[in-house]
Amino acid sequence: MKYAVQWVRSLLFVAQMYVMLPVVGLIYMPAAIVSRKGALAGCKAYCRWVRWTAAWMVGLRTEVRGTPPDGQVLIASKHQSFLDILLIFSELPTGRFIMKREILWTPVIGLYGMRIGCVPVDRGKRGAAIKKMVEDVARGAQTPGQLIIYAQGTRVAPGAQMPYKIGTAVLYEQMGVPCVPAATNVGVFWPKRGIYRKPGLAVVEFLPAIEQGLDRDSFMTRLEHDVESASNALMREAGFDPEQPARK
Repeated sequence: MKYAVQWVRSLLFVAQMYVMLPVVGLIYMPAAIVSRKGALAGCKAYCRWVRWTAAWMVGLRTEVRGTPPDGQVLIASKHQSFLDILLIFSELPTGRFIMKREILWTPVIGLYGMRIGCVPVDRGKRGAAIKKMVEDVARGAQTPGQLIIYAQGTRVAPGAQMPYKIGTAVLYEQMGVPCVPAATNVGVFWPKRGIYRKPGLAVVEFLPAIEQGLDRDSFMTRLEHDVESASNALMREAGFDPEQPARK
């Protein structure tokens, strides 16, 4: 019975979340068209809405730990569900994402993605995708802010293993700025697929920056160690053992 009640609450939460996406988007549309600042304000308003409704509708509280960077940095995060996108972005002054190109054609989201300076990349051919990503970032170097990349390239369920992609190291070398790793446990409560949302405390944690100067291999080793160690600790705090068989 308890599970059924929580599932219904989750369904209502998810439904209103998707209804409010175009509503908030349309409310802020005039400001978003005029300026990047207006687009950022609209995105942050939606992030706040989802975090607030998650807390009282399904009992899912959210917390961001560490110090969100406010300068020109590369943020390399673990990605478990849509929620970590919202948590990271809500705490950054001028965040923008490396995102899949097809998202540009998504109503509302595509417009806001372009207006806040997101960098679209084609998925598929690894070498071509990295080359295009580097070129796009170089062309957008004048856009200030924090560039967010998901180091494993996709959502990864708690307990699942997936390699870290070299594109993050390429950007670290090209941009010449520190890289701030970010860990999370949000997938324990908000899965990559499905309706059910578990109550609890979902956390994103900004970790100490990796300063410039490391070679590519050293950087990748340090990044994966920092993100995986901190994410595993957060998942254990949430009552999930990352060493158990992975959830599909």
